Amino acid sequence: MARLRRAAFVLSTIIAGASCAGAAQAAGHGGSATDLRVDGTLVHVILDADDFRAGAPELLEWVRRSAVIVAGYYGAFPASVLDIRISAVDGTGVRSGRASADPLPAIRLRVGREVSREELLKDWVMVHEMTHLALPEVGPTHAWLAEGLATYVEGVARVQAGNMNAHDLWQEDVASMAKGLPQPDDAGLDHTHTWGRTYWGGAIFCLAADVAIRERSENKRGLQDALRAILRQSGGMTASWPIERIFATGDAATGTTVLNELYRSMRDAPTTPELPDLWGRLGLSVEDGVARDGTDAGGARIREAITRRPSPQ
Repeated sequence: MARLRRAAFVLSTIIAGASCAGAAQAAGHGGSATDLRVDGTLVHVILDADDFRAGAPELLEWVRRSAVIVAGYYGAFPASVLDIRISAVDGTGVRSGRASADPLPAIRLRVGREVSREELLKDWVMVHEMTHLALPEVGPTHAWLAEGLATYVEGVARVQAGNMNAHDLWQEDVASMAKGLPQPDDAGLDHTHTWGRTYWGGAIFCLAADVAIRERSENKRGLQDALRAILRQSGGMTASWPIERIFATGDAATGTTVLNELYRSMRDAPTTPELPDLWGRLGLSVEDGVARDGTDAGGARIREAITRRPSPQ
């Protein structure tokens, strides 16, 4: 499964704010530039080559579909303008990507020339990168929050949009979350910047927060409500906020103190919620790495609420 191959996910180099010059350069080397309107956002897409097997229309539809998925999760797309540059490399699949907002939101991706329509339909990379645009810049110390959120939200958003099966999401999380557990000599999330702790340690934080918020709010609020409020008040990645402000804003939106409490417990010490406990609180029974429906109806309702498409704001 695509999300299980994150260990091979290598970030590419990004140069923001070059849409006009990039369009001219792409056009001069057999590429193309296209403007899309998605949820009120102007998305300027530059294809650096015209020999993608899937063809430009499929690549543009992949961009549009991913933007719709992210807009559905956040209640609005997290940028009013976005510059996307897609570079061709040998082979197949979506290889890597990186988002930035310096000074304007931009995403750069490397895609195999032989990428297929089916691979684009199942892709998570574009959604992951677009999700980054919804969180204020937090700096390298808190990269685990930026990457953990994108890792966690990407799958949930795709399920909510009908782009992924809910069972597959929970099975992949069961298979992958353990990669984020503390290793010997690790410290807290603010001090250990390994791949596993950054991506999946951050994702464990997000899952634990989502479950706790729903438990305390009688399943009326979730992490999604916190993240929507953070986006509305900050404007997303173009802002730079201290992590304390991010969590205070999210907690106020849910009427809890979950985010601050969890951060205090995980920032300095290598403490992590027990994964078997989290699966049980989600109404999942896990045996030999396989996730099945358990007997906890309340947990199953929380799990279903996390992946249910919310009503429009």
